[in-house]
Amino acid sequence: MAEDRAEGMGGGHVAADELRLLIERAERLEEEKAGITDDIKDVMAEAKGRGYDPKAIRKILSIRKKKKEEYQEEEAILEVYMQALGMV
Repeated sequence: MAEDRAEGMGGGHVAADELRLLIERAERLEEEKAGITDDIKDVMAEAKGRGYDPKAIRKILSIRKKKKEEYQEEEAILEVYMQALGMV
């Protein structure tokens, strides 16, 4: 099935149908990601409309993704650096 295969960069052959399916799947996921990104923007706009600070909410989301120890270590380092710069 020479028509189902294409020359690859390394001189090998690539199954065109399989490659096409992978690319289409990635495209669908990119579309879903864009939709989710828009949904998050809507949530942040709603939060702002209710008087909350979206920047602070994003910071909290970032912190909640981390392990407690990881966050505490980052905060300790930040405190040392800020002290060294006379910021606290």
